[in-house]
Amino acid sequence: MSSTGPDRRVSARIGAISESATLAVDAKAKALKAAGRPVIGFGAGEPDFPTPDYIVEAAVAACRNPKYHRYTPAGGLPELKAAIAAKTLRDSGYEVDASQVLVTNGGKQAIYQAFAAILDPGDEVIVPAPYWTTYPESIRLAGGVPVDVVADESTGYRVSVEQLEAARTEKTKVVLFVSPSNPTGAVYSEADTEAIGRWAVEHGLWVLTDEIYEHLVYGDATSTSLPALLPELRDKCIVVNGVAKTYAMTGWRVGWLIGPKDVVKAATNLQSHATSNVSNVAQVAALAAVSGDLDAVADMRAAFDRRRRTIVRMLNEIDGVVCPEPEGAFYAYPSVKALLGKEIRGRRPATSAELAALILDEAEVAVVPGEAFGTPGYLRLSYALGDDDLIEGVSRLQKLLGEAQG
Repeated sequence: MSSTGPDRRVSARIGAISESATLAVDAKAKALKAAGRPVIGFGAGEPDFPTPDYIVEAAVAACRNPKYHRYTPAGGLPELKAAIAAKTLRDSGYEVDASQVLVTNGGKQAIYQAFAAILDPGDEVIVPAPYWTTYPESIRLAGGVPVDVVADESTGYRVSVEQLEAARTEKTKVVLFVSPSNPTGAVYSEADTEAIGRWAVEHGLWVLTDEIYEHLVYGDATSTSLPALLPELRDKCIVVNGVAKTYAMTGWRVGWLIGPKDVVKAATNLQSHATSNVSNVAQVAALAAVSGDLDAVADMRAAFDRRRRTIVRMLNEIDGVVCPEPEGAFYAYPSVKALLGKEIRGRRPATSAELAALILDEAEVAVVPGEAFGTPGYLRLSYALGDDDLIEGVSRLQKLLGEAQG
């Protein structure tokens, strides 16, 4: 059967999409573990804590309420949208109206619908790399063109205004801004955040800022919300967020986007045809989450901070591995470029993808290669797993990679 022309079975648009590398690694690790292999997975960006009880109980009560057995507004429960607006003011100092909020099926849908609402075919989006694997795919699906701007470990994976300006063309419409970052854990200072925002305002660019890790910052680092910092940016700024990371609710699939009313209305129209309303039970759980305090995330953050320091120390003990200390999220992003081409148990991995495959085969440890994030030569390890598994997993890496020769 032809892969082109009228006999094509899968459209070119969808056929060009790559599988989520992070989900693929997590699925493979879980499959191997189910088959009895002692695999330790550093792949998924998922807190290892249960969703707090009070959130679960709110969902249980919603299940029993016939009110939530029916369709509700496509853009989200009015009470949840109002609570998200209140939470946004509380946590970031950004005052918005409930009509500026669209509740989505997780952060991924928010990102896709945001790009779909503002991009026309050929519009360019500047994407700082290393980037989360979903961003460029969402941009392409929306008809846009991702333009990578690469930062490395020498700058703590933070891009500069000068780099952004060098990538700007007459086709540039949007700049993506993510702090704290997945996959690197990089956090931009308030001064650098403001500089990037002022550059975007100066050139009339849209900004899509992903704030999903806003509460997971460590040490002296702080998370700064761009539209709160720069009111003049608000008419061309879309904020994406959700309950997944802050409240250990990855499987509940509730996210949102906040933006100008016309863009939110357009994205809501799209969602009305794509999915209708998000699950009412999950929305009620999210309502309990965003209306409550931040005690649960404070406890998680303390555990992540401890694990962060442990994983960075242990990774940097491996010859050929360089791991900057992440300031946010729950990822370490070490460079393994010095190990590529060296012999490890009879194999010479030439790429970080080949090295990740070798690590899974020989050490039974699952990591995500940098190719998934636009920067070959690195590995991403999530430290959102138990302390004992983390130490055992990195100890296996130390043993295996310590054998590298020549």
